[in-house]
Amino acid sequence: MAFHIVLVEPEIPANTGNISRTCAATGTILHLVRPLGFDTDDRTLKRAGLDYWHSVQIMYHDSFQEVRELYPEGRFYFASTRATRYYTDFEYRDGDFFVFGKETKGLPQALIDENLETCMKMPMRTDHVRSLNLSNSVAIVIYEALRQNNFIGLD
Repeated sequence: MAFHIVLVEPEIPANTGNISRTCAATGTILHLVRPLGFDTDDRTLKRAGLDYWHSVQIMYHDSFQEVRELYPEGRFYFASTRATRYYTDFEYRDGDFFVFGKETKGLPQALIDENLETCMKMPMRTDHVRSLNLSNSVAIVIYEALRQNNFIGLD
């Protein structure tokens, strides 16, 4: 079983490092869409991922469109605070893609508008907080997908 996390233009190396560690722990494939807000040799990125980098399958892409073209049969879910459905409202299956935007702006509005039926959000008090941390959001979604699939392949 392999789910996919797609980070569109991530900006903060520590978040991407933490996400890579989650991907290593869950067997999830990590897709990084350029431009990245950091150098992949960044010390903070490597420190956050600890010594798990060899256990993560990472793919680099020049655009989100490139990801779509590589996986034309893929099922894509888009995380956004502007979504109307919760991440728990969907039934996930092996090979699904979970797409997250950059920390400061999220996903482009056009991408959300084109994919409204598969946009998801996490419930939160929006009167106090704009959004959750990116690495926390990724962990919440990937573990829900794994739970729905009985944590196949995990101890």
